[in-house]
Amino acid sequence: MTHENTLAYAKKQDAQDPLAVYRDKFHHPVIDGKQVLYFTGNSLGLQPKSAREYINKELDEWAKWGVEGHFEAENPWVSYHEILMPGSARLVGAKESEVVCMGSLTNNLHLLFVSFYKPTAKRYKIISEAKMFPSDRYLLETQARHHGLDPDEAIIEISPRDGEHLIREEDIISAIEEHSDELALVFFGGMNYFTGQLFDMKKLTKVAHEHGALAGFDLAHAAGNVPLDLHNWDVDFAAWCTYKYINSSAGNVAGLFVHERHGNDTSINRFGGWWGHNKERRFLMENSFEPMQGAEGWQISNAPVMGMALLKASLDIFDEAGIHHLREKSLQLTSYLEFIFNDVVNQFPDFQLEIITPSDPQQRGAQLSIKLIGTDKSFFDKLTKAGVISDFRSPDVIRVAPAPLYNSFEDVYQFGSTLHSLLSKWR
Repeated sequence: MTHENTLAYAKKQDAQDPLAVYRDKFHHPVIDGKQVLYFTGNSLGLQPKSAREYINKELDEWAKWGVEGHFEAENPWVSYHEILMPGSARLVGAKESEVVCMGSLTNNLHLLFVSFYKPTAKRYKIISEAKMFPSDRYLLETQARHHGLDPDEAIIEISPRDGEHLIREEDIISAIEEHSDELALVFFGGMNYFTGQLFDMKKLTKVAHEHGALAGFDLAHAAGNVPLDLHNWDVDFAAWCTYKYINSSAGNVAGLFVHERHGNDTSINRFGGWWGHNKERRFLMENSFEPMQGAEGWQISNAPVMGMALLKASLDIFDEAGIHHLREKSLQLTSYLEFIFNDVVNQFPDFQLEIITPSDPQQRGAQLSIKLIGTDKSFFDKLTKAGVISDFRSPDVIRVAPAPLYNSFEDVYQFGSTLHSLLSKWR
């Protein structure tokens, strides 16, 4: 597609966009009396306008029924998580029995590691990407220590080569092969939070399994952003948050995936809780834990219904729009952002800004990470003051993420116009 850096072109693309109607299904922030350009769905998605209706419904049920709402509400709270399973399964490419919405992202990963990181004297190493999100690194570090291991010995981090920003797939595979005899687990972010690099999860899983290791993923930046196919990719386990691209509110309930070959094995070690116990016998108050089959067997506590109502509001929108249709628009929207950025920046050769996200659309999602060269965070601060809500990650990267559900081509054009104005004044 040949893009143009004109308002007329952007408006034409929006007029031809079958998903443009979804923009008005979200609240767009107004700051200092001006509607801002919001490109931070990779940190916190916008609020669906329907969210208030969904949560008010459960507030009304609570007012009407009190505790009896667990069984008498239109969507009984005792099984509320079950109505989220179909939509969640479609988003991540899983069977319904392989997913459950519960807890928070890092908590869920710790619970999954209880089951799937079982180091032995011989097999104890974990291969992961360097500069993963700190919470993931803390997860690996503390899990290693929990098992009496030295994190520096147990964790093998794959870094970009000198002078490069992205991790080469062949370097990951080479490390798996090199440490094959000692490898317990391959664990990556599905998409790197800093660079926006999308990893080939199918291939990494296949290679891990070929060398006797399990494969798990943090899908914080992948779920709701790109189509996933966890079941068919044969991924062992994964978890994701729902407040980024899935737009379910800050810190809301997360998601968890366990492949059915593990989920149906009730002998797998895990931390038990009442909500993961055989639901047919749960209220018998027995002392012996009998996990439910499937991902539900990893539940610990009862469902946070208000938070799940917000998640249902968003999942219903995703079901209506379709993740594959959203991906098609995302490819076009991100391509346009890349074009606009390069067109503007090339007009100011003395001011160095560089996109470090893969140029191959199949190796990225909605995010473009812009590296600041020769300047500091003050540039980001001025961009924010000018009405562009993006995201800064230390030491020198601005993350811009046009979300296809609520961002438009005109948004992207206006970003370019704002960037041009800022660079003109910066000189």
